[in-house]
Amino acid sequence: MPVEITWWGHATCTIEDSNMRVLTDPLFVNRLAHLRRRRGALPSADARRAEVALVSHLHADHLHIPSLARLAPGTRLLVPRGAPRAVPGLRRLAHLRVTEMAPGDGTVVGGLTVRAVSARHDGRRLPVGPHRSPALGYVVEGEARTYFAGDTGLFDSMAEEVGPVDVALLPVGGWGPCLGAGHLDARRAAEALVRLAPRSAVPVHYGTYWPIGMDAVRPHEFHAPGDEFVRLAARYAPQVAVHKLRHGEGIRLEVAR
Repeated sequence: MPVEITWWGHATCTIEDSNMRVLTDPLFVNRLAHLRRRRGALPSADARRAEVALVSHLHADHLHIPSLARLAPGTRLLVPRGAPRAVPGLRRLAHLRVTEMAPGDGTVVGGLTVRAVSARHDGRRLPVGPHRSPALGYVVEGEARTYFAGDTGLFDSMAEEVGPVDVALLPVGGWGPCLGAGHLDARRAAEALVRLAPRSAVPVHYGTYWPIGMDAVRPHEFHAPGDEFVRLAARYAPQVAVHKLRHGEGIRLEVAR
């Protein structure tokens, strides 16, 4: 029973399971504010094809209104609870079917069940303001169980909330020369593998966008997280098959039941 994972760059992936396509944190632009796409061609229109799209939290590189506007009419869009109030642009996307989610919520889409789980990350759109929404991860359950972590730090109940999974899509970097609280770097992502014990893992959220004019500032923080995750995963969780994908590359994983 296969599941197919394609990484388009940053936190954007397609999960194909049970004849359904799930798109994570759609971001299809060459430039976002001070960030510029430095690796991988801009994905083709086919990358935007999905029955359901997941938004993990409100930061603009994860909830990007122009990218969501390009999704096909009728696409189911799962967003953190309170997102339409915090991000007025969401309310203008009348062609999408928006469902608000909180940790513990689940919804059925075709042959899939999608569960929202906690994430340890700032869920606000802006550092100031009255509106707050939870940052989320999602578990997509069909023929396989696939965990999309969004942006998160490690937290004590991670394994309990996520539950047994076959595939983990884990952020291993960022888009700048340092990572603050509420993020996984390559080492912490390898520690997450120890807790989650998936069969397979794919590193995401690195090596795509970089601040304009900062090319020479700690460039290893941009280029190296994927390779570092592969190295550390082999040390800490050798039972997990890690698949480091190129931008636009997909992999078909067989899942035993």
